[in-house]
Amino acid sequence: MNLGPGHLLLIGVALLIFFGPSRLPELGKGLGKGIQEFKKASKALQGDL
Repeated sequence: MNLGPGHLLLIGVALLIFFGPSRLPELGKGLGKGIQEFKKASKALQGDL
């Protein structure tokens, strides 16, 4: 699944249309926190094994 710059631009425009510019920072922050928690849980699980 290769995503080029054109695909990323299209996804960004779709996100702007669906959520609006005021909600995008909130969504990005939530996504970042989710990824961070996933990494922490993954490292903890690897440490237990």
